[in-house]
Amino acid sequence: MDENCRAGFALVTDVSKTIKGKQLVKDISFQIHSGQTVALCGGNGAGKSTVLRMIVGIMRPTSGDIVVNDLRTWTHRRTFAEQIGYMPDDFQFNQGLSAQETLQFWADLKRVSSSRVDDVLATVGLDTNRKQRVTTFSKGMRQRLLLAQSLLAKPALLVLDEPTNGLDPFWMRELVQLLKEFKRDGQMIIFSTHQLEIAEEIADEVVFMNEGVNVGTGPTAKFREQFGSLYHAFHYSLGIK
Repeated sequence: MDENCRAGFALVTDVSKTIKGKQLVKDISFQIHSGQTVALCGGNGAGKSTVLRMIVGIMRPTSGDIVVNDLRTWTHRRTFAEQIGYMPDDFQFNQGLSAQETLQFWADLKRVSSSRVDDVLATVGLDTNRKQRVTTFSKGMRQRLLLAQSLLAKPALLVLDEPTNGLDPFWMRELVQLLKEFKRDGQMIIFSTHQLEIAEEIADEVVFMNEGVNVGTGPTAKFREQFGSLYHAFHYSLGIK
């Protein structure tokens, strides 16, 4: 394991979220160990982003428990946040700043060195665009910049919401390889996706979600062995033959 990667354990237990009488997520549970990846799979409105927002502390669960390295989201707010690297599905950057200035702002907040900014820009292939204003970035470049900021503090747990959105085929493959490399270094990763082929290639465990409910959970290899692919496993979990 890479000595720079913090080992750990994450546990999500019976997490639910209700807003104004509407239940968005019900009793979602899973765990992640060092070097493992969990994929939340489902269509739009399945509740994937809600689960991730509860994990990172943007939303408070109505019930249930979230623990990362023995720290609870709402009990140890600051130290818990330091364990997390979060890539939201979209974000409105300050359009007047360059890529380097944007990451330096986040690096200062996270109390990491300027050299780390250079490292993550290179990791996501934006080192030659460091002086370019974010306002000129394509959707895929903004996604890569979001990924870069999530990596700055070498977090114990990476939380990535639809990380492949907007990526061209080359960078989609590059992202897959990056996440595999992170796993080999002992990184814990959870990501949401509606692209089952991406989940099948990266994830050790899969949580199928539909209308806020877990409709199937298990090891990717087991689903592949039983159904041939995650595509067929997911459709079976929805009752589609």
